[in-house]
Amino acid sequence: MKSKIQQSVLGGILGTAVMTMVMFIAPLMGMPKMNPAAMLSAMMGIPIVVGWVMHFMIGIVFGLGYVFVLEKWVRRINSRLLKGAIFGFAVFIFAQVMMAVMGAVMDGMPSPEGNMLLIMMGSIIGHVVYGIVTVQFIKN
Repeated sequence: MKSKIQQSVLGGILGTAVMTMVMFIAPLMGMPKMNPAAMLSAMMGIPIVVGWVMHFMIGIVFGLGYVFVLEKWVRRINSRLLKGAIFGFAVFIFAQVMMAVMGAVMDGMPSPEGNMLLIMMGSIIGHVVYGIVTVQFIKN
């Protein structure tokens, strides 16, 4: 059996990959275009490839965060699907707070393209999918 750290790293990578696919498919379902790596690179003035590396590293860090922080809080919940959805929503909330902080520190954020409500809905869906996929790889 792999260690919890190995499971969370693998889960974070795969969860990020699936979330990213959902975000790229979202415009086909009427949602606004969402590219987290492009957003990171534009916000920080870095090459897009660095944005992609950051995007996946953030997914790994959140996967580790589940194991070391959130897993204890959701221990009594039997459904792995529900645990993942709660985790994904928590990641969404944390991401929104961090975006606001980064916007304040970096003197503003790039303006999103499209309807803000649809962007938020798409982001919630993407993060919940991330959480569900990630938690499936972490055994109790």
